[in-house]
Amino acid sequence: MDKNKKQDKNRQRRRFHVRNKLRGSADHPRLCVNRSLSHFSCQLVDDINGKTLASASTKDKALRDALKPGGNCAAAAAIGKAVAERAVAAGIKRVKLDRGHCKYHGRVKAFAEAAREAGLEF
Repeated sequence: MDKNKKQDKNRQRRRFHVRNKLRGSADHPRLCVNRSLSHFSCQLVDDINGKTLASASTKDKALRDALKPGGNCAAAAAIGKAVAERAVAAGIKRVKLDRGHCKYHGRVKAFAEAAREAGLEF
């Protein structure tokens, strides 16, 4: 099997393994994290109604100017703070972290710690 296909298959398996344990609801939405080489994004998802409640990304116009390189821990922490502020404004305090296929370290850990400091509970 091709190396890239095997990597994608393993990532998909890890993603499904994590996501099968998490289902977001209106009072405890799923905080879904997407990490790429140059950007970081997240969104709060209500799986029961199939709606996105809040989101933040390094591609947002409000955050893009303050964060020149978007693929680092500082940018991830800023995104965590921004999404936590938007969630608290929407009346959401408790969430379930969906890290996808990513390990809980580096940018994902910086994001989660910043979101906790800004008022979210995991």
